[in-house]
Amino acid sequence: MRPGGGGGGRYGRSDRYSRPDPTRINGEIRAREVRVIDADGQQLGILPIRDALALAGEKELDLVEVAPNANPPVCRLMDYGKYLYEKQKRERESRRAHKQIEVKEVQMGPKTDEHDIQVILNRIRKFAKEGAKIRVRVKFKGREIYHPEVAQELLQRVANDVADVATVESMPAFDGRSLIMILTPAASRAQG
Repeated sequence: MRPGGGGGGRYGRSDRYSRPDPTRINGEIRAREVRVIDADGQQLGILPIRDALALAGEKELDLVEVAPNANPPVCRLMDYGKYLYEKQKRERESRRAHKQIEVKEVQMGPKTDEHDIQVILNRIRKFAKEGAKIRVRVKFKGREIYHPEVAQELLQRVANDVADVATVESMPAFDGRSLIMILTPAASRAQG
């Protein structure tokens, strides 16, 4: 056989053109007899595979094996293309629903200047309007860590100043040499 030919090897054609869904349909069903369910969900009983395929052909539907491990296997009459489309659509919707919420971070020190605080507040407002969670981090340098109340007051002020667009999800807590507070957009709290 020539390299890259039609065999079922690593780069063979059969791998490239295989259906992504392993469900057996029509002539791929191996059983001699199958339990048939019509498109409306009514059981038609146990039929020989030839009769089941003929019935599917009459109704212009596919015979799809839905329970291959049952004895006899359960097959359903359905439009397989439409079924695959609906299945992919549901998967896309579920992926969209499970989309990761982004976490943005702003950093400051306990001695941050007033103008810099205003810039940080504007950035927090922008992130909240985009729907992202915001991690506000106050980093301590040297002996500043001996006065955590300064950072607590600063974080409390930040929380109060952005209360119209964000709410506190987790109160300030130490993480190494930093004090961290997490804010969530106010709109997402109302929806969720």
